[in-house]
Amino acid sequence: ARIRALKKQISAEAPKVATRQSSEMVLEVVNPILQETVGGSADLSGSNNTRSGDMTVFDVDNRKGRYIHWGIREHGMAAAMNGMALHGGIRPYGGTFMCFTDYARPAMRLAALMKIPTVFVMTHDSIGLGEDGPTHQPIEHLAISRATPNTWVFRPCDTVETAEAWELALTSKETPSVLSLTRQSLPTLRREHKAKNLTAQGAYVLADSEGKRQAILMATGSEVEIAMKARDLLQAEGIGTRVVSMPCWELFEEQDDSYRKRVLPAGPVRVAIEAAIRFGWDRWLYGERGRREKGGFVGMHDFGASAPAPTLYKEFGITAEAVAAKVKSLL
Repeated sequence: ARIRALKKQISAEAPKVATRQSSEMVLEVVNPILQETVGGSADLSGSNNTRSGDMTVFDVDNRKGRYIHWGIREHGMAAAMNGMALHGGIRPYGGTFMCFTDYARPAMRLAALMKIPTVFVMTHDSIGLGEDGPTHQPIEHLAISRATPNTWVFRPCDTVETAEAWELALTSKETPSVLSLTRQSLPTLRREHKAKNLTAQGAYVLADSEGKRQAILMATGSEVEIAMKARDLLQAEGIGTRVVSMPCWELFEEQDDSYRKRVLPAGPVRVAIEAAIRFGWDRWLYGERGRREKGGFVGMHDFGASAPAPTLYKEFGITAEAVAAKVKSLL
């Protein structure tokens, strides 16, 4: 109920915030009620936004604290959270930068293998983190997490989707979750309030075409905004364009075939937009069960660089103009 109320408020107020801040907004309303949550961060609390105002720090002087400063030990943090989840009575979540999935991964894989709902909050999820450069910019990490069985990978496009992702992560019984969250601010795209959790469907139509549908744009996270802007450019030229937000591929795969076909019908050209490598997108680009659609990808093909986020997106060609051009080249 608190999450639904937050979604309604956000849809009305439409703030422009980073999804790491969206996550903090969700935790501020959830943690005071859900007393079994125990949060933490691997020395990045100020960046991960994982500590809500009601949480005191667990240390030698305060055993009632529900927030843990893990230090720079991502694997240790993830492993300890798994232990808490196995013990029961606790809902652990912990944060780090998404590129440091590399360090946490053995424990993340074990969470999936052991069927426990540990929550991994991974912020700074793309080249959009900017000047920290290619060492800190995750490129292959979404694909790594998506390749892991029994793992939900959420990449929300705004605060509403972030709230829905947290609802699913905190009510999961046997599946760990990875929350892929931005450093850069994103607009609220879900302006029409719906009590239903659309993220639970994995993917859904965010904006449909006006006139004959000729193109489908698929995107996650920060790139959904780019897809929406590309749709405006294409619709202005009379090219009917649908935008599909895909916050969780794994949950979309679990939907029945008829729903997937309604969201991604055969016929229109398809373009996927994600500031990460293409690996895994071809299933959605070219259709399932042998259907051959016309498809293209706008995203990363190599490692990033050090520059402000807007400069990087322009230099790597992840723009609304590039998406519109890709669609027109396929028509």
